[in-house]
Amino acid sequence: MRLLTVNTGRPKAASCTDAPGGVTGIDKRPADGPVRVADPGPKGTGGSGLAGDSVCDLRHHGGSDQAVYAFAREELDAWERELGRPLANGAFGENLTTGGIDVSGARIGERWRIGADLVLEVTSGRIPCRTFAGHVGEERWVKRFTQAAAPGAYLRVIEPGEIRAGDPVEIVYRPDHDVTVRMEFLATTTRRDLLPELLAAGGALHPEALRAALKYTGKPAADS
Repeated sequence: MRLLTVNTGRPKAASCTDAPGGVTGIDKRPADGPVRVADPGPKGTGGSGLAGDSVCDLRHHGGSDQAVYAFAREELDAWERELGRPLANGAFGENLTTGGIDVSGARIGERWRIGADLVLEVTSGRIPCRTFAGHVGEERWVKRFTQAAAPGAYLRVIEPGEIRAGDPVEIVYRPDHDVTVRMEFLATTTRRDLLPELLAAGGALHPEALRAALKYTGKPAADS
């Protein structure tokens, strides 16, 4: 299991976004050298966890629980075959393009060590949006991506560190529940009947997914 590339993006004007200023940082390209990764701070004020990477719409993206976005090269390869065109690392706006990891099959709360120091914790799947659809440029993209149920994973920063392409990725902790990124994604998109099962992941869940699960089950937040 290894990190193929670390991808960052700078603000660019785009008609496919309704972000303030009409700019997006979704167009990410592999970095040439090492990149520092740290907790960016709360959603709404904190952006990307990667130095030199831009999150332009702080209403919906970035912050501590979405500090880093990872997507598997194997899934990009599958989309290449379906779309009939090449997809470079970073093509889906991911910060980390991985090899040898079932990213969407990772468990919520699972922790990865990348390189010598960085430790990340899996929080949720990526929900496709208008900006993503416009960036990819494929018809019915939001529906197609949702139906595939391989969303990649958002991660929070547990221990900051510096990473670069080629670094090993090690799973240093795997919780004993069965709540995967794929299950969380389905529960919050097309399979709301799965929401009660998310509670097994507890506080490791992205707070928005946890609130949705608690609301669905009628349990107070204190029970989490």
